[in-house]
Amino acid sequence: MCPPSDGSSAADGGCCIRFPTENGGDHVGSDKNLFCEHCEGFSFPLSRSSFLEFNEYERLWRIVTASAKGFTIGAGIKGGLALFSLLSRFSRRKRKAGIENNSEAIATAVKETLRYGFFLGTFAGTFVSVDEIISSFGGHRKTAKWRSLLAGAIAGHSILLTGVDTQHTSLAIYILMRAMVLASRCGIKSKRFGRICKPLTWAHGDIFLMCLSSSQILSAYILKQDSLPPSYKSFLNKHGGKDPLILQGVKEIATGMAFSNLKAIEDYYKMNHIDIKLDPEMKVPCSIIHGHQSCAIHIVSFLFQAYKRAVPVYLPVYLIPALLVHRQDLLKRPYTILGKGLLGTARSSLFLSAYCSSAWMWTCIFFRIFQRCNIPLVAMGTIDPLFSIIQCNHFSLQQFPAGLALAIEKKSRRIEISLYCLARAIESFFTCMADAGYLPSSKRFKRADVVIFSLSTAIIMYCYEQEREVFRSKYLNVLDWVFGVPPPPGETPRYKIKPKADE
Repeated sequence: MCPPSDGSSAADGGCCIRFPTENGGDHVGSDKNLFCEHCEGFSFPLSRSSFLEFNEYERLWRIVTASAKGFTIGAGIKGGLALFSLLSRFSRRKRKAGIENNSEAIATAVKETLRYGFFLGTFAGTFVSVDEIISSFGGHRKTAKWRSLLAGAIAGHSILLTGVDTQHTSLAIYILMRAMVLASRCGIKSKRFGRICKPLTWAHGDIFLMCLSSSQILSAYILKQDSLPPSYKSFLNKHGGKDPLILQGVKEIATGMAFSNLKAIEDYYKMNHIDIKLDPEMKVPCSIIHGHQSCAIHIVSFLFQAYKRAVPVYLPVYLIPALLVHRQDLLKRPYTILGKGLLGTARSSLFLSAYCSSAWMWTCIFFRIFQRCNIPLVAMGTIDPLFSIIQCNHFSLQQFPAGLALAIEKKSRRIEISLYCLARAIESFFTCMADAGYLPSSKRFKRADVVIFSLSTAIIMYCYEQEREVFRSKYLNVLDWVFGVPPPPGETPRYKIKPKADE
């Protein structure tokens, strides 16, 4: 029963308006100017014991709902991407011999979907559990400044559910980049660190980060693919649009090695009805990259081919959020939501295709200008490790301008893409350094990714609880949906009295 509107008191049988606070005291008042959230709908006043039972029920319910919502997001995103990947796989493999492989792919997709569902579900449930436990024993106000930091660090270990022996270095570094962005925003608005963080407010910093990342990623794509994660390497090989034989030929001419597969490259072009004879003394690899085509015609034709490959990548990126996040608006304004999704898909696909095309374009331009990539060195058929890094960095100068293609993307998506690529670039760079022997390899500390991820989630969840204004609204809405809107530090969560609206 709702509080009576005739001004009767609790003693007259109205709504309960006396209940314990965090410090053991009571809030007492009349229902004429106070409103009780939690006993609304009850026709009897709550005693202290019944209120505590209701309090514990609320805590438990918050943990359960957060876990369920986390599982839904994890399984939904991973399952949606896996579904589109399987559909693409089925469309390419219609032969009978591919049935067994397809069944294995389905089993793997289901397993990965459940793993990521349990991962995010456990993360959300663990964070809320630790948050509620500390708040219950230490007090909401007293622990407000550090509770979310500790809860986020503990919840970060749930990444082990995706596979105990599976390294997630790329994911950990990406989440760390996201945490650093939030921390920098906190620094920008602070009086103490405002001047130090002012350079981070550069309007085109996201494009610069993309160019910087492209220098490492695209050079590693040609010179040292082993430094890239397998999934990302597969992604680059697909959208790079070149056969491994061609990449090997470009690598050999870029590093000054003797050609070892010119005949295989010629045979590859013959299979595509292109008769070409490659010169072993060539210094410009354009004939290896695009055969008899001119550089300009090759870039234009490659752009159209790359666009066709890019559309299936971004279609689920825009379609899945439309179905999950905007499902209510989708029923009310279907043409508007779907129109924005299709426009975003077209724009992002243009970015990816232009990015890949410009990478080959700048390669041709720089090779033709300088007639070589760098100083060749042949040492018993291998490249000295230190020289390999120098070669890679020299070659990467050619790939720096490719990141300018990010300007095609929507401004709100640029920082997301640049941070993702920056995480991949950092991992590739340090892998190259470690392979060259310039970084010590620790045998005792094998799961650095878990530590990095936990540290990152601690920072992110602290900002979520204490510095909410540094989040973009779309991310804040998702976090609020999963964890519940956190109250201000000075208020007791979910058990406060609100003034009743004047009649």
